[in-house]
Amino acid sequence: MGRLTEILQLAQSRAIDFNLTYEGALTPKEADEVLRLAPGARLVDVRSRAELDWVGRIPGAVEIEWQTYPGNHANPHFLVQLKQAVDHESLLLFICRSGGRSNSAAKAATEAGWPDCYNVLEGFEGDKDANAHRGRVGGWRVAGLPWQQS
Repeated sequence: MGRLTEILQLAQSRAIDFNLTYEGALTPKEADEVLRLAPGARLVDVRSRAELDWVGRIPGAVEIEWQTYPGNHANPHFLVQLKQAVDHESLLLFICRSGGRSNSAAKAATEAGWPDCYNVLEGFEGDKDANAHRGRVGGWRVAGLPWQQS
């Protein structure tokens, strides 16, 4: 069994354990490894434009807001924009700030017919620490994965 298969099987077992309706759930480090091992895989960052501009971006990610800023209203064009941005057969990894919106995006994409949707657990900034601050416990940045400040 190859490393990619091993990672995806682990993610799929989490889907069973967490009763997810999409293919699986990956840690940030696993997601980064999948992106390196599967050239056709795409990371879809569903954070708002404000988050991308103020907090940071992941190089090469497809950026499609799940909720618009300001107001945090659902993006009614999300699935249309996703269809325009990624191949329908691509392995899709969804990420947001902490994993909630990307969970919803992975569900929606799966329901719309994309076959291989995964959520990135912990998101870009991770969970809040004891002082209610993000960016110190878990997440893409804390894992030391590629990102850039705008």
